[in-house]
Amino acid sequence: MRDLGTPVLDDHLHLDPRHARGIDAVTDFARSGGTHLLVVNKPSWHLGVEADVGEDFRAVFEETLDVVADASEELRGRAWPVLGVHPGLVSRLVDERGFDADEAAELMCAGLDVAAEYAADGEAVALKSGRPHYDVSEAVWDASNRVLRHALERAAETGVALQLHTEATEDLTDVAAWAEDAGIPPERVVKHYASGECAGVTPSVMCEKDYLEDAVASDAPFLMETDYVDDPERPGAVMGPKTVPRRVNWLLENGHEAAVERAHVESPDAVYGIDTVGTLE
Repeated sequence: MRDLGTPVLDDHLHLDPRHARGIDAVTDFARSGGTHLLVVNKPSWHLGVEADVGEDFRAVFEETLDVVADASEELRGRAWPVLGVHPGLVSRLVDERGFDADEAAELMCAGLDVAAEYAADGEAVALKSGRPHYDVSEAVWDASNRVLRHALERAAETGVALQLHTEATEDLTDVAAWAEDAGIPPERVVKHYASGECAGVTPSVMCEKDYLEDAVASDAPFLMETDYVDDPERPGAVMGPKTVPRRVNWLLENGHEAAVERAHVESPDAVYGIDTVGTLE
């Protein structure tokens, strides 16, 4: 396994050992110099779960915990789970299953309540929620924001961070204000699939070089991710599992050691309370 001389964390990717590469993707990450992973459960319907009640999401979370344990065996560091309900579920429920927006929100909040049980027990370092990144009706948008605010409340109650899938934006100060209201520090709210900066919350920056250059120049906290989806129909999407280690190497070669420390040591500790140095073998 390649040693880049630093912890290397991919802040957001998915693993699917039943249908796709699973642990083979972790091996690629580790051989390239990756040491730590935050593994986010796949959208429930991608694992064949069409939930009717909150408890139906438990199978998705249990499968994620299992693959995280297996991933940790492959890493010099370890993996941690991020559990929640993908915000795109609202459209599946409303457009395909006949739910109204309020009913969809109620089910999604119930799923988050189950995820919060794992967070309360110390089995997840973050919850996952958000709102659609595409155009929706006002009723669906309002319902989605209610779900997002519920996720903030559950994250605050359980003492974990919250990863958000949202519209493309560099300003989530509205969500930061809701976080304050809920009792969670806004810096513990993470904008997944971020470009180089995001006002109000911590950006998890997609590993495009121009985005990373913006993040480095900002001097603000940030994380790095691929959003690898582990889908056999889309190999390598969104970015492959080797990408974060390769970008870390590129940053180091260009003299950005302080930024690498910020993204892979300081920010993981501040956001999730995880020690990427102490957990290295």
